[in-house]
Amino acid sequence: MWLLLAFVSATLLGFYDTSKKAALKDNAVLPVLFLNTLFSTLIFAPFILDGIIGNGWFDGTAFETGPYAGDLKAHLLVIVKAIIVLTSWIAGYYGIKHIPITIVGPINATRPVMVLVGAMLFFGERLNLCQWIGVLLSILSIFLMSRSSKKENIDFVRNRWMWCVAIGTIMGAVSGLYDKFIMSRLSPLFVQSWFNLYQFIMMFIILMLVWYPTREKTTRFHWSWAIPLIALFVAAADFSYFNALSMPESMISVVSLIRRGSVLISFACGVLIFKERNLKAKIFDLLLILIGMIFVYFGSR
Repeated sequence: MWLLLAFVSATLLGFYDTSKKAALKDNAVLPVLFLNTLFSTLIFAPFILDGIIGNGWFDGTAFETGPYAGDLKAHLLVIVKAIIVLTSWIAGYYGIKHIPITIVGPINATRPVMVLVGAMLFFGERLNLCQWIGVLLSILSIFLMSRSSKKENIDFVRNRWMWCVAIGTIMGAVSGLYDKFIMSRLSPLFVQSWFNLYQFIMMFIILMLVWYPTREKTTRFHWSWAIPLIALFVAAADFSYFNALSMPESMISVVSLIRRGSVLISFACGVLIFKERNLKAKIFDLLLILIGMIFVYFGSR
């Protein structure tokens, strides 16, 4: 079941990345991210209220938050999660706004490699031969994609937006490792609902301090219907992801790798919607990722 949830999460993440790219076109980054946290919080508001009031409306279902509403330690763990994710999101949003999604997706696909190293070091996870083949194929495809992206005239070292993408990717890997730790202690929906609320509060402060005073001098904000789609897709993707990690037999290294299969969805949308270029080499690289996903799947059954 955890494998199926991981693949569902990967599919939704592809549409999430596409919605981000569409919403950020000629748009201010921080207001878009703020609205994403607002809509996400509204989605999970009923579960937050249920946990606070203690009515038990969702007890015995997948939407149960558990008895953590008054647990200070639990909230501190979630606040750390919110800080990690928000750091990754702010950097990633700036990166995906300025870099083609057919480049951002493959760079994000390096997360499983970082998570794999961390999972082996901290959680004692070990991969079998079939899983290792999948991982190595994915690493090879990432290397080939980094070479083909040079045709986009993007300097990986000097381009500040590439650094944003890199920071977002690294913090995303840290988040993945932290998720495995926190999911063994708290219920999935408690983490997801409350970390969205804490992110909303943090983003409101950042918006008021950083963007609002200089809004007339920077990129203006305009409404896009892709903005609520960001919240819907990431909420559904994370719900599947957290529930997958909450299962004792799940492996964060495998789940993280499968989720990076979202690049297939975002790549297709980059071609069909955003009309991005230099596709021949990238298509070959994507086939390697797909084959890698297949090896990982059958090695984990």
